[in-house]
Amino acid sequence: MTDPLDIWAVDSQIPSDNSITADFLLPTGMYIQLDVPREATIEHIKSLLWTQAQTYPLYSVLGEQDSYMFQCVNQSAVHEELEDESRRLCDVRPFLPVLKLVARNCNRSEKLLDSKIGVLIGKGLHEFDALTDPEVKEFRSKMRKINEENMLKRQGLSWMDWLQHNFPPEVESASVNNTEDKLHKDNFLVAIRFESCQDIFNFQVSPNLNPHQLNELAIRKQLTNHGKENEEFNPRDFVLRISGKQEYLFGEQPLIQFRYIRNCVSKGLHPQLTLVDCSTIKEMCDREMSAIGMALHRKSSNLPLPLPPKRRTISQMAGNVWDINSPFKIVLARGIKINADEALRVQVRAGIFHGTELLCKPVVSNEISGKNDLVWNETLDFEINVCDLPRMSRLCFAVYGVMDKVKKQKSTKNVNKYQTIRKAGKVHYPIAWVNTMIFDFRGQLKSGDLSLHCWSSFPDELEEMLNPMGTTQTNPYTENATELHIQFHEYSKVAIFYPAFDKILEKAAEIARSNDTLSTSGRGWKKLHIELREIMERDPLSQLCENEMDLIWTLRYDCRENFPQSLPKLLLSVKWNKHEDVAQLQALLQIWTKIAPREALELLDFNYPDQYVREYAVGCLKEMSDEELSQYLLQLVQVLKYEPYFDCALSRFLLERAQANRRIGHFLFWHLRSEMHLPATSLQFGLILESYCRGSITHIKDLSKQMEALSKMKAINSLVKISSLKVAKNKLKDVIHTCLKQPVYQEALSNIQSPLNPSVILSELNIDKCRYMDSKMKPLWILYNNKMLGGEPVGIIFKNGDDLRQDMLALQILHLMDMLWKEAGLDLRIVPYGCLATGDKSGVIQVVSAAETIANIQLTNSNVAATAAFNKDALLNWLKEKNSADALERAIEEFTLSCAGYCVATYVLGIGDRHSDNIMVRESGQLFHIDFGHILGNFKSKFGIKRERVPFILTYDFIHVIQQGKTGNTEKFSRFRQYCEEAYLILRKNGNLFITLFALMLTAGLPELSSIKDIQYLKDSLALGKSDDEALKHFRQKFDEALRESWTTKVNWMAHIVAKDKWS
Repeated sequence: MTDPLDIWAVDSQIPSDNSITADFLLPTGMYIQLDVPREATIEHIKSLLWTQAQTYPLYSVLGEQDSYMFQCVNQSAVHEELEDESRRLCDVRPFLPVLKLVARNCNRSEKLLDSKIGVLIGKGLHEFDALTDPEVKEFRSKMRKINEENMLKRQGLSWMDWLQHNFPPEVESASVNNTEDKLHKDNFLVAIRFESCQDIFNFQVSPNLNPHQLNELAIRKQLTNHGKENEEFNPRDFVLRISGKQEYLFGEQPLIQFRYIRNCVSKGLHPQLTLVDCSTIKEMCDREMSAIGMALHRKSSNLPLPLPPKRRTISQMAGNVWDINSPFKIVLARGIKINADEALRVQVRAGIFHGTELLCKPVVSNEISGKNDLVWNETLDFEINVCDLPRMSRLCFAVYGVMDKVKKQKSTKNVNKYQTIRKAGKVHYPIAWVNTMIFDFRGQLKSGDLSLHCWSSFPDELEEMLNPMGTTQTNPYTENATELHIQFHEYSKVAIFYPAFDKILEKAAEIARSNDTLSTSGRGWKKLHIELREIMERDPLSQLCENEMDLIWTLRYDCRENFPQSLPKLLLSVKWNKHEDVAQLQALLQIWTKIAPREALELLDFNYPDQYVREYAVGCLKEMSDEELSQYLLQLVQVLKYEPYFDCALSRFLLERAQANRRIGHFLFWHLRSEMHLPATSLQFGLILESYCRGSITHIKDLSKQMEALSKMKAINSLVKISSLKVAKNKLKDVIHTCLKQPVYQEALSNIQSPLNPSVILSELNIDKCRYMDSKMKPLWILYNNKMLGGEPVGIIFKNGDDLRQDMLALQILHLMDMLWKEAGLDLRIVPYGCLATGDKSGVIQVVSAAETIANIQLTNSNVAATAAFNKDALLNWLKEKNSADALERAIEEFTLSCAGYCVATYVLGIGDRHSDNIMVRESGQLFHIDFGHILGNFKSKFGIKRERVPFILTYDFIHVIQQGKTGNTEKFSRFRQYCEEAYLILRKNGNLFITLFALMLTAGLPELSSIKDIQYLKDSLALGKSDDEALKHFRQKFDEALRESWTTKVNWMAHIVAKDKWS
C-alpha cells in the first residue's frame, strides 16, 4: 500500500494547481524555495530555478545552465544524479522534494547514458564505480570492449539483417506438421492488406510457398487490379507483417513453418497479413544506426581501464598449486555481531565443497560463550592437500548456537527462528552462513585476511549443516550482518595459481604414459558392460553407489564411445579431490562427442561446477536455434546464480545471443530485472544488465517505456488497495478511470511494447473497459485498442503482491509439453498464455480473449448457486450458444483435445487448487487451466484433510461435452482416453528433460520447489524406472480414479461457487 504522506502517490493531497514546494541548494551556498509543477520535467524545473536565481546574491558566480545537474536522495535512500532531464519530477520521486544543484564533472552524453541505464536496471552505475573489487572492474571493462566491437559490426547491417535482429520471425521445426487435414485442396486462404492503400486481397496459397513468393503474388494482383500489370517491381522490396502486430514474415522458409501461419491453419482461421514497403523498415533502421553511431563517437567515461594483465613468467616464480602437498588450513580469527542468545555457546562449522560433493570431513571450531563479538583465533585444518583442491572449490561456513539440551522456553525465545538440528547429543540453532571461493576469479589461491558478511536465512535442507548451494557473494547489507574474519594460510612467498589448461593436459598425458591400457574384452567385461548400460538408462534423480561410480570411471572410454549422453553420470563419478583424476577427466572431455543441447542443460546444474565442463555445455547450447533457446531461457538465467565468477561462458553466451536477437534480449532483460531486488544476485545480474544495455543502446528507450508503464500500474494498484478499505465496491472502478484519464498516466501507459510479447504494441487505452479483479491483491485488468491495421483489442492483467515465477515455470513446461506433443504429431490445443514476472512480487499476465471460467458458465446457467456445480448440461449449452452447426462440432473437438492435454499435464506436474474459477473455456471450445500457485503434488488441505482427492480434473460435465451430449457415445470417450494415453507416453520419453528443467530452478527460491525431494513427484507421476506397459497401467489406474472420484471435485466446486456467490 502507498504511504498516505507520499506526495508522489496517485491520491496524494496536493494543491489543485498540481504543484509542490521544493527546496533547492545552489553551489553558491544559496537556498531557494520554489513552487514547481509536480509533473514538470527536470529541464523545465531547472529553467524555473535559473529565472528565480537571478534575484538572489552571487548569481553572477554561476556558470552556464547546462554545466549543472540536480542530485537528490531517491526512494531507496541512495544519492541519484538526475542527468536525464527529460524525466518528470513525479517519475523521479525524490524521497523529499529537495534538489541539490552540482557541477557536471565529465562527458555529459556518457553521463546521460549511465543515468538511463541505472534507472532502467534499478541500480545506479555509480554503485559499481565505487566498488574496489578488481573482478567487477575487469568484467565491466571486458564487456564494454566487446559491446563496442559488436556495435561496430551492427553498423554495417543491411535493412533486412537489421529486421532479422530486431524482429526475428517466430518459426517452428519442419518436423512438426499437424495441419494437412486443415487444408482445402492442399491450400489455405490468406488475406493480404496493403499498408499504403486500402486494398485487401484473398488468396488460396500452398503452405510450401515462401514469403517472397507470396509478396510477388499479392503485388501482381494489385497492379493488375489497377491496370498496371506491365509495371516492374521487386518482391524483395516488401515485407509481410502480421496484421495488428509488429511481427514480420520473411526468409526462405515455407509459410507453414511460421508459428502464426501454422496456428491459424490448425484452428481453421485465415491468416491476416499486411504488405509493408521496405522504405518504412529502412527509416526505422536508419534511426537506430544513427543512434549507434552517436554512441560509438562518444568519449569513453571516466571509468579508468585496467592495466593489461601481467604475463606470468618463470622469473616471477608464480607457484603451481599442484606442487603444494601440505594440508589446506585457515585461521578462524573472530566473529562480530553474532547476535546469539545468552544461553548458547557459539560454534563455527566449515566444509569444502565441489558442487554438492563434500571433498573432506567438515571442520568444527571450539564452542565459546558470548553474545555478539567473539574471538577464536583458531586454526582449522582440513583433511585434504592443497594440491588436490579443484579449481571450483568453495569454502562454506555456518555459525551455530549450541546447547547440550533444550532449556526452558524463556531462555530460548530468540533462537527458534529456523529449524533446530540435533547432532552428537546437542541441539544446534543456525545463526548465519557464508560461502567463499578458495581460488579467485583469476585462478589464484586466496591468501591473507578476509572479512565475510554472512546471510541469516537458511534453506530447508542443509548439507552437513552447511549451505553449499548458497551464493558466494557476501551480504551487501553489512550494517547488521554477522561478520566472520578468517585468514588464508600463506604457503609460499609467491602467488600460487591453479595450473593453466595446457599444463592440465600435460599432466593427463604423463599419467596416461605411466598407466597400462586396460583391456575391456572378455566374458567378465561383457557382464560389466550390461551393468553399465543399466546404470546409464536411469533418470537424473537416481543415486549412484560407490561401486557404480568406480565402474563408470573404469569404463569411462566405453562411456564416451557408447553412451556420450552419460557424461553427467561420469562427472559424478570423478574423484574431484584427486588432481590426477581431474586432469584425466579434462583430457577426456576434449575428445568427448558433443551431446544434444537438451541433454547438455543438465551439465549447468549445481552438481557440475567445473569451469571446463560448463564451457563444454555452453558449446553444446550454441547449436540451439533462437526459438529453442527462448524455451529454456528461464532456467538459463536461474543457473547464472551457480556461477561463482561474473565472467563465465554462460553469461557471455546469453549476452551474445541476446544482442543478436532483440526478442531474446527482451526476455533476458526481464528475467534478470525481476530479481534485482534480491541482495544475493543484484550485483551479478546488475552487471549483466548493464552490459546488455551498453551493447543494445537502441533497446533502452523501449524497455524504459515499459518500466515506466509498470511503475504507473503499480501506483494505481496501490491506490485501489487503499481505496477498497474506504470506498464502496461499485465506486472503485471510477477511481481507476479517474486516474487513467490523467495525462501523465495516459502518456506513460500508451504506445509501449508489451512486456509479454515485444511484437505486440499496447497502443491506446480503452479506459471504459479497464477494471480491477475482485481478489485479494486487486489485480488490474487493462484493455487496449489496437491502432495497427487489422489488430484486435489486447488485454493484460497487472498483479502486485504475488510471486508469478511459479506460474511462469508451469506455463513454460506446458508450452514445452505442447511442443513435444506436436513433434510427435499430436496437437492437443494447449493455451500456454503469457505470464512474466517483472519485479518483486509483481508482473503481468496475458488476457485470453473470448474465454470464461467454468464457475461463471455454471452460475449463469443455473438458478441456484448451490446446484450450479452439478448442472452437467451448463457447459455444453454454453458451447452451443457460442457455436452453431459445423462450428459446434469443431468446438467439441477442440474441447476434447485440450481436455486430454490438460488432464495429462496437470497430473504429471501435480497442479493443485483446481477449483472452477481456475479452469476456463474459450468460445472456440479450448479448455485451459490458470493460476498455478500449487504444483508438484502440493494439494490444498483443511483441518489436515486433503480437499483434492483426484489425480486430475475429469468431471461428468466434461465427459458430457466430449460425448456430444449423448450418454452412450463410447466411441468419442474412447478416443479421448486414447489421446490421454498417447500424450502421457510422449511425456515419459522426455522425463529426464522435465526433471532437469525443474532441478535447474531449485535456486529460484520457489516455496514449492526448494529441494530435490520436491522433484521426486515428477519421477513418480511419469513412472520413470518402469517399462512403458507398467507405466501405462499406472496411468490407466489414475484415469479411472479421477473418473470414479469426480464427485468429490463437484462437492469442492459447489462450496467454491456458493462462497463466490455470497461475496459477489
